[in-house]
Amino acid sequence: MSDKPISRYPVPDINDLPDDIKELVLGVQEKAGFVPNVFLALAHRPAEFRAFFAYHDALIEKESGLSKADMEMIITTTSGENNCQYCVVAHGAILRIRARNPLIADQVATNYRKADITSKQMAMLDFAVKVCNDAKSICDEDFEILRSHGFDDEDIWDIAGITSFFGLSNRMANFTSMRPNDEFYSMGR
Repeated sequence: MSDKPISRYPVPDINDLPDDIKELVLGVQEKAGFVPNVFLALAHRPAEFRAFFAYHDALIEKESGLSKADMEMIITTTSGENNCQYCVVAHGAILRIRARNPLIADQVATNYRKADITSKQMAMLDFAVKVCNDAKSICDEDFEILRSHGFDDEDIWDIAGITSFFGLSNRMANFTSMRPNDEFYSMGR
């Protein structure tokens, strides 16, 4: 296990966290077997922590036409575009588990255009990467392409929302020099 700091900013002790945040962090620890560093790093600012995870859950934990694996594929791909080591490693691990595929995360984080994915997933990631890198160029044709692959307008919103939210997450992880937990590297392999 690494002894390097997980953030440029002070990381609060779990026991010093406000009760609601402490309860959430301990629940994640119980489920995962460890505390992902993002929870500790972002707990530096409790009000922002609450807003961040409320929006995360609103996007990721709701009913959607996208599968959980599709969501993680969007996150891993766009995090690769943003050169976010934390999110590529952490969400790549979750993607491997949800897709039941030990190769997929490395493929999409490096070059999704060469990944072993369906044409529907390729269209989804093409759009996500456009939202990530060139959102001002989104046009009706993008919607037509996605609809031709079976996505409806709510799915398209979900793709854009997940991409946009993780743009924020990627930037915060890079800015704080957030370190991925060592546990993530071997998950789903």
